[in-house]
Amino acid sequence: MAVASIDTHVASDRDASGWSASAYRAAAPFVYAAAFTAPILTSLDARPGERIVDFGCGSGEVTKEIVNLVGHEGEVVGIDISENMIAKARETTGLPETHLLVADVQSCEFLGSGFPSHLVGSCDKVFSNAALHWCSRDPRGAAVSAARLLKQGGLFVGEMGGQGNCSGLREAMHTVLQRRGIDAAARDPWFFPSADEYGQVLVSAGLKPIHASLHPRPTPVENLAAWIRLFTGHNFLEGMSPDEEASVVREVVDICQADERCWDEEGSRWCMNYVRLRFVAVKE
Repeated sequence: MAVASIDTHVASDRDASGWSASAYRAAAPFVYAAAFTAPILTSLDARPGERIVDFGCGSGEVTKEIVNLVGHEGEVVGIDISENMIAKARETTGLPETHLLVADVQSCEFLGSGFPSHLVGSCDKVFSNAALHWCSRDPRGAAVSAARLLKQGGLFVGEMGGQGNCSGLREAMHTVLQRRGIDAAARDPWFFPSADEYGQVLVSAGLKPIHASLHPRPTPVENLAAWIRLFTGHNFLEGMSPDEEASVVREVVDICQADERCWDEEGSRWCMNYVRLRFVAVKE
């Protein structure tokens, strides 16, 4: 068995939300890679002149594509919980500060706090890519926010982690933390629903699902240790000393290397068992 590399670097520029735009772009560029975003952008079908809000815009790469698609007559707003991500998105998209906001979409409060008021209830579409599975505190809240933004007939279009997403890595993390007497379930940040489960969330928010389905998408990861630090540094690993964090990461990597859901023995590379939930819902 090949020996996988261990990255001991810890992002030094994490903001209060726990995110680092530089670490994100270094460890997870696949999130906004054209090959992986094409299906959901096709579903979005952004057209010139449309008004679109991007939930969880991150560092803005996909948001910029939407900006280009709606053109000068359209209007795009990006929202992310991370100040670090929004700062990078300003560079990436060129959008004005009024259209890139730091907010938690799980609460509608952001709609009355600096959000362009003329867009509330008049948006053609709300979009989200690789963000809603972080809304474990209140999944319905994010859908309610989308419903508040949309005009009648407007669409909520998204892709997120679905049932079974990263199950090998997730199980390994729970195992390693439990060995240390740490309640992994209390730290687990992810909401990976089935298509039916998320359909119920949408209905409860006043939206009618048009389509919701799971799509297995094995995803190569260049460095699993960097992936772990990026996505679990502010939840599973939060509060650990550098030495303890490094030890946990090494143990998780060791378990994952023996798991075919994470390690491609034939290709000698990490290949995570991503499962994406894609959906389209309408505000009637």
